[in-house]
Order: sequence, then structure tokens, then C-alpha cells
Amino acid sequence: MDLNDLGKWLLVLGLVIAAAGGLLWLLGRIPFLGNLPGDIRIQNENFGCFIPLGTMILLSLILTVLLNIALRLLNK
Repeated sequence: MDLNDLGKWLLVLGLVIAAAGGLLWLLGRIPFLGNLPGDIRIQNENFGCFIPLGTMILLSLILTVLLNIALRLLNK
């Protein structure tokens, strides 16, 4: 692998990381994400824990449907 290939891979990796960060930033602005039924929030005086089970299940279902649709369209 020469330096040109390495540079291309680093550029693609940087773009993927930037896209993931932008997606997380946009998802953080959706008001109901993180407050769905099934999300567990434990607050104590010195401790806080948040487990977004409902949000993870919803995002998993949405991503599964989107990826299945994309794969079916690409296989035609």
C-alpha cells in the first residue's frame, strides 16, 4: 500500500466519522428520542445512569428497514 492509498483511506475514514458526528448531533435535537417508554433513567445524589432501551430498539428497527430496502434496490 503506497501513500496515495493510505491518504484516500484516511480521507474516507474522516468523512465517515464526520458524517456519524453530524447524524448524532441531529438525532440529539429530536425531542422524543431519549424519552421513550422503556428508556431507563436512574438518578441518585452522587450517581446518574441512563439506559436508552426504547430508543435503541426504535433506531434498530428503522435502520433494519432502511438497510433492507437499500439492499433490495441495489440487487435489482
